[in-house]
Amino acid sequence: MLHSLHDLRHSHASLLISKLGVQPNLVADRLGHEKIQTTLSTYSHLYPDQSRKLADQLEKLVEADEN
Repeated sequence: MLHSLHDLRHSHASLLISKLGVQPNLVADRLGHEKIQTTLSTYSHLYPDQSRKLADQLEKLVEADEN
């Protein structure tokens, strides 16, 4: 349950990252963070799969080029 505007902001950012895979710079912009470091230090725990997803996408591109 949301208890404050801060909770709503945090939920919004978390959904953008975990469900939509939105890049940190876009999340920072939406939240009005002056520095991307603020966004990354607050929400970096939600990006653990991003490296794996990137590697998978690159692998698919290479496979497509080979065929």
